[in-house]
Amino acid sequence: MNNGDKILSSIKSDCDKIISVINADSAKVCDDILAKGRADAENAVKEVNAKAQKKAAQMRAASKSRAELEKRNTLLKKRREEIDITLDAIYNYLINLDGEKYFNIIYKLCSKLSGKQGEMLFNIKDLKRLPKDFEAKLAKTGLNAKVSKNTADITGGFILKCGDIEENMSFSSMLSDKREQIEDLINRELFAE
Repeated sequence: MNNGDKILSSIKSDCDKIISVINADSAKVCDDILAKGRADAENAVKEVNAKAQKKAAQMRAASKSRAELEKRNTLLKKRREEIDITLDAIYNYLINLDGEKYFNIIYKLCSKLSGKQGEMLFNIKDLKRLPKDFEAKLAKTGLNAKVSKNTADITGGFILKCGDIEENMSFSSMLSDKREQIEDLINRELFAE
């Protein structure tokens, strides 16, 4: 081998060593890049998964809250419908009672006003069917009142006028008051914390 071939062989050997070192370094760099890429991808998957779990939990909580609200609203609506049906039935029962039973209810209402005095107003139907002994039985209730010849625009019960003050003892007014009390009770039950 001549000197030129030896130089070429030495250069080739040096180049092969450098290429080998470069290949080893580039393989390590590639492995490091792949390892970092895998770690970054795993972290990204964990982060996306955590966000998805949090979002799913929020959606479940919101759905549950909406379902509970809908259930309460439906229950409240149904209870109000039942109250309407019941109060309508009571009202119809009261205004359709025969004379004796009807006026026994009137006497009970009068006893709630015991000690008061004034003028009683009935609707025209009730005024025409007042029992003959009405004022005697009225006195036993403790209410000191006279029956007015004027009529009230009510379908049942009576109105007691005590000067400028009126006691509305009409069936519709009393049932309306009871309805409010019943609805308050239901609202407290449904919306209590």
